[in-house]
Amino acid sequence: MTPESRERVIAALTAELPDGTVVTNPDSLQAYRRDRAEEAGAGTPLAVVRAASTEEVQTAVRIAAREGVGVVPRGAGSGLSGGSSAVDGAIVVSLERMRQIMIDPALQMAAVQPGAFNAEVKAAAAEHGLWYPPDPASQAFCSIGGNIATNAGGLCCVKYGVTTAYVLGLTVVLADGRAVKLGGARLKDVAGLSLTKLFVGSEGTLGIVTEAILRLVPAQRTPTTLVALFPTVDGAIRAVVDIKAAMRPSMLEFMDQVTINAVEDLTRMELDRTAAAMLIVQSDEPVDVAAAQIEAIEQTCSLHGATEVYATSDPEESEALVEARRLAVPAVEKRGRLLLEDAGVPLPRLGELIAGMRAIADRHSVEIAVVAHAGDGNTHPLIVFDPADAAQESSANLAFGEVMDLTIALGGTITGEHGVGRLKQPWLADYLGDDVLDLNLRIKKALDPQNILNPGAVFGAI
Repeated sequence: MTPESRERVIAALTAELPDGTVVTNPDSLQAYRRDRAEEAGAGTPLAVVRAASTEEVQTAVRIAAREGVGVVPRGAGSGLSGGSSAVDGAIVVSLERMRQIMIDPALQMAAVQPGAFNAEVKAAAAEHGLWYPPDPASQAFCSIGGNIATNAGGLCCVKYGVTTAYVLGLTVVLADGRAVKLGGARLKDVAGLSLTKLFVGSEGTLGIVTEAILRLVPAQRTPTTLVALFPTVDGAIRAVVDIKAAMRPSMLEFMDQVTINAVEDLTRMELDRTAAAMLIVQSDEPVDVAAAQIEAIEQTCSLHGATEVYATSDPEESEALVEARRLAVPAVEKRGRLLLEDAGVPLPRLGELIAGMRAIADRHSVEIAVVAHAGDGNTHPLIVFDPADAAQESSANLAFGEVMDLTIALGGTITGEHGVGRLKQPWLADYLGDDVLDLNLRIKKALDPQNILNPGAVFGAI
């Protein structure tokens, strides 16, 4: 981009958008370069547009399309795959100001702008006795727009499903600046192609979501929570497989020993540092059914060698136990820089995946902490390294790639809920195969022929 064209784009943005919307100060731009993945290759944007409406997003995209400039959509910056990393010379369209939430109790739906946090939507729904189930561990600071972009899941998705199950309608700004409304406040609607679902999980490569119609459900019953500690990872995984085969808990989470110790360092909750693995299981069935389910889960855990099993129906105790799982990533982050993966396999192969990760960690002399939405077969291996140690960083990157290769070999996916972003893009072709990748690229090119929407994310250079 020439200096003249840079000046022309900035001048157009400044002239056509309200005062204070366009950010060009070099120091201020730094805050918009990376998401939580801290991708090393993140660029520096030409400008940041802090949009407050669909119309302002349209204006920014129209200018970008006219000038052939890239546009990187950004929510809360909590992503873990480099999906909102800035690109040199591109415009970052930040949706952080778009925070409105409107609840319709009669329809059991919410109209939500993309900058609203997941936890804010939950709180607004709770005022009407309703609940928005998708619950990433980062719910307190991740945005609905980002959840939709990556089709996020969370701790309760083992029973309630991931984001796409709750998105009924979207307002999307396309690559030419048009705004289209897809779906809407209808539970059943099969007219035309399922375009709403197409945009969920598209990571800002097909359009920019500026409003979502979300399905709500009646408030969750107070769950009963069980924690089981195991002397071996294999025992814990066998318990997971048997639990899932016999019942449908509302939560079934796994933490390995490295994670347990990191959380204990952070919280001093008196977790057993010697345990090789910990399961956190919940049932939100009616009281009698939940009691029977938890008893059966306790028996299953004991059968597979659990040394300690504790269950509680006290809401505060339950929340404290679940909080240990939610703090897993922040706790491990204190041990060094993270390469955080999102590998998922068919549940019966979960044990092979985790054992393979341990072998990879040993082979490369790196630390890999593993947490998992175990009931879904969705793991989050956290590869820890010292960014000041070049050899250690190189080993971590090699380990990252080998985990991706292992996952594909086991019939798994390179991402269950965090998105491909830029960190996992090199493995997308191997995962999808040539024909499916070609279909993806044909859709991308049809909707974004100039490749201005989130260039480099998901599909790489095209």
